[in-house]
Amino acid sequence: MKQATLHQLKVFEVTARHGSFTRAAEELFLTQPTVSIQMKQLTKAVGLPLFEQVGKRLYLTAAGKELLSTCQQIFESLDQFEMKVADLKGLKQGQLRLSVITTAKYVVPRLLGPFCKRYPGIDVALTVTNHEQVVERLRDNQDDLYIPSHPPENMDVHCHAFLENPLVVLAPRSHPLAKEGRIPIHRLNGEPFIMRESGSGTRQAVEKLFAEHGVSIKVRLELGSNEAIKQAIAGGLGISVLSRHSLALEGESGQLTILDVEHFPIQRHWYVVYPTGKQLSVVANTFFEYLQTEGRQAIEDNLGVNLHQHLTKPLL
Repeated sequence: MKQATLHQLKVFEVTARHGSFTRAAEELFLTQPTVSIQMKQLTKAVGLPLFEQVGKRLYLTAAGKELLSTCQQIFESLDQFEMKVADLKGLKQGQLRLSVITTAKYVVPRLLGPFCKRYPGIDVALTVTNHEQVVERLRDNQDDLYIPSHPPENMDVHCHAFLENPLVVLAPRSHPLAKEGRIPIHRLNGEPFIMRESGSGTRQAVEKLFAEHGVSIKVRLELGSNEAIKQAIAGGLGISVLSRHSLALEGESGQLTILDVEHFPIQRHWYVVYPTGKQLSVVANTFFEYLQTEGRQAIEDNLGVNLHQHLTKPLL
């Protein structure tokens, strides 16, 4: 292995991630034969096959899996070394990799704005997906920090709530229930619902509450985007349950209203999570502390509102 180079290890890591020499070559801006040659040389240095090919896809052998784990540790250590050197120089620079739940896309950019302005040397890689995929990325240790809508189950993690995320019932302003108060939850029986896709944390919370109270959900439409759901509600296709934060820019004159339904809002939080035993980089630790100490105030300053009043005041 002393003959192996960092370049070869990087090529190997990208190839293992894609399961393809061709796709690795595209990401690395190399030719496919160059990638293949680098992997042959690395295989010779290891002394055991690193890949086996089934059809058009490459799969890691036992030796390949061990080498991939080692590569990830090496690259993470090098990243941390680079950030620590920058920290010793009085700088905060490097990359911050975040994976966040879809609903958090309404607040995370408002958190990142002031943070990146304070630390202009930090680059952010932001992945926005549903709860199921955030947990999958957490399990594979693909990012620095993760922001899900509820703590992952059966995983050994550090988990800290940092911001409220109340779920409310949204309807068009012309809906018959829009002017009513204290609506019993059973009045939603038979209402056409627009739901998030399976695997969504919001959908799981809604289905759990309705099951507890015997409410039958009539799903008219299933969409994977909160913005698409809001447009569908405005178009009169049905009602839905979304984060109150999704209305942050709607204002009082928007086309949507919050129905005052019994047992709503569903009180939830966003959490910042990372695996137990993971050594956070200087940059990740700085952002983690920022979330815990200044995050809420940063959002209030950005929205120009008192967040507690904004999240609890009915939009009727």
